[in-house]
Amino acid sequence: MAQRAEFPRRGCGVLAALAALAIVGAPAATAGEGAPIRWQSPLEVAAGDAYRGPWRMNRSRFHYVDDPAVALTSDGGVGIAWVQNRLQDVHFTAFGPDGEAVFGEATNVSRSPGTFSWLPRTVMTGAGEVYVLWQEIVFSGGSHGGEAFFARSADGGRSFSTPLNLSNSEAGDGKGRLTRERWHNGSLDLARAPDGTLHAVWTEYEGALWASRSTDGGRSFSTPLRVGGSDGAPARAPDLAIGGDGTVHLVWTVGEDPEADLRLAVSRDGGGSFGEPRVLLASNNHADAAKIAVAREGGLHLVYAEGSEGPFGPHHVRHAWLAPGGLAAAESRPVSPPDAPAGAHYPQLATSGHGLVVTWEHYPGAASRPYGLGYSVSTDDGKSFSPPRAVPGTADRSLGFNGSLQGFLMDKLAVNRDGAVAVVNSRFAPGRRSVVRLIRGTLNP
Repeated sequence: MAQRAEFPRRGCGVLAALAALAIVGAPAATAGEGAPIRWQSPLEVAAGDAYRGPWRMNRSRFHYVDDPAVALTSDGGVGIAWVQNRLQDVHFTAFGPDGEAVFGEATNVSRSPGTFSWLPRTVMTGAGEVYVLWQEIVFSGGSHGGEAFFARSADGGRSFSTPLNLSNSEAGDGKGRLTRERWHNGSLDLARAPDGTLHAVWTEYEGALWASRSTDGGRSFSTPLRVGGSDGAPARAPDLAIGGDGTVHLVWTVGEDPEADLRLAVSRDGGGSFGEPRVLLASNNHADAAKIAVAREGGLHLVYAEGSEGPFGPHHVRHAWLAPGGLAAAESRPVSPPDAPAGAHYPQLATSGHGLVVTWEHYPGAASRPYGLGYSVSTDDGKSFSPPRAVPGTADRSLGFNGSLQGFLMDKLAVNRDGAVAVVNSRFAPGRRSVVRLIRGTLNP
């Protein structure tokens, strides 16, 4: 069966490609006076051709760079995992607080040139530990290819351990179904608890959601534990947030449902077991691509995309606060304009002592693909948000549309406790050039 990474369709892409990108309510100059983040100029991380041939499984000719994920250390160091599709491998590179590259040539993390390796997640510590989780398109005998692989580094990303296959199944791991024929790859997540425990989660094409943990720094992982999902209600787009006491919060949505609601399961024993999933913010609309973060005063921040026309219609981004203890969800409120002609989907969320940052894929007009990233900031713990703006350097239409050709379930945003911000994005200009870029900034106090 042909492997297809599909995306929501949003009307006439030809007309949309001619439209200029504009975030509704945002001034033309987004980095100037009054902006909630002081941005630096974009930094090119990787570049390549921009050719995507027909899908022929691991023999496909995909010649482009894509799929960046970012991590920040407490001192402002940046780690980026990204994909060189020509080589079919995940690579890693690091930049110091001064923006200079830490080492020369990027490190090959996956080292499996015979299979595509896609959509990584990365965690980085100030002690030089780097952890990477990704989806590898291994065909293990099932109807769809996919396994969840992991590797660790103890030298800041200059070298990585032999990759571990965490899923080791025939189920098409790493896929987040929307329908039987359409899905996003990269349906997985990785997080590190305060005590150093690593938590990995992923979904499979057949619908199940799995969790595994490592208590020895990534040298080994537990037998995967099924948390939720089924073939009739496939889990999609899992995201993790871990409290200071080690409580693990896991959120996801449901595929094959035009009125999909979010689910949340909590582990109070460090990932050894999870309670029964509960539905968050039930409505008749389609909820997708949720991100969660632990709030300063306890509880959780939740952002997600919501659309009134099902999974393939326009969406906007909303925020809600989940109370500690029972985690009852407060009423959600829009972050991106809910009635604007420009759509917003696939949000990212990060917090620091200086504020709450949300970014999203920006769909101008009726565009079928996103062009650029929008963002908004809350400095009052989610009670209000700044007017939506474009992340500087991402609105340049000459760069092509946003990449993420395998799926938009990614980690493009990181913020540290001191308010340093790092955003990564890939762009694809067909037949001309693909590029992965880093945009750094600092939250205004």
